[in-house]
Amino acid sequence: MIALMIGLLAALPALAGDPGDLPGRVGGAVTEVVDGDTLFLEDGTEVRLVGIQAPKLPLGRAGFRKWPLADEAKATLESLVAGRRFDLHFGGRRLDRHGRSLAHMVTADGFWLQGEMLRLGMARVYSFPDNRALVEEMLALEQVARQGRYGIWSHPFYAVRSPEELGGNIGTFQIVKGMIADAARVRGTLYLNFGADWREDFTVAIDRSAGRLFPDTTPAIWRDRTIRVRGWVRSRNGPMIEASHPEQIEIVGE
Repeated sequence: MIALMIGLLAALPALAGDPGDLPGRVGGAVTEVVDGDTLFLEDGTEVRLVGIQAPKLPLGRAGFRKWPLADEAKATLESLVAGRRFDLHFGGRRLDRHGRSLAHMVTADGFWLQGEMLRLGMARVYSFPDNRALVEEMLALEQVARQGRYGIWSHPFYAVRSPEELGGNIGTFQIVKGMIADAARVRGTLYLNFGADWREDFTVAIDRSAGRLFPDTTPAIWRDRTIRVRGWVRSRNGPMIEASHPEQIEIVGE
């Protein structure tokens, strides 16, 4: 199955960006794959593949239920790193709170590990406001895999949700597609409402700090737009995703 999926790469578009242009350092061979987005290099460096989220394994966390296709994602990553040496390239913050390197991993001949995981449908884009490099390219690769129903995109656990489906998905990471019914600014925060009742219906919130990263947060320009937004769903007057940077929101059809 994994070999077949890797063979599909030839039918997919070339990468739009060049991760090798980002600042970096020499890495080395991979000695251990922890899960579908975390690994160790031969010098002991633990790397969190920045910009993507693969299906999660419990990894000793009590009560944590393994996500569907987590074993397959780990196996795919193992197959991709085998026999290769990687350099680390950085597009923002370099270390997370666990001390892991937040890096794009690229071989000398341009093999981009994040890009391949996305193209195979074994991860989805997962970005942060302090690490936004290459997100546009990663979103394009994810979209091709999603449209082709490769990997995780054939499983209902990872389906793009409608705003009406989110009540049972509090506390989970979701991609949501819907039309913005109304938008309003309240005490510096822009609220994008997807239903008539903001107290119960799905909402996207962009606070004042995050708003500085967006090209335009004028409420009127958001109304009646169809968007795809990704993030952790919280409960605040109904389901809500807090958007901390523009790449979390894609305008559909533009």
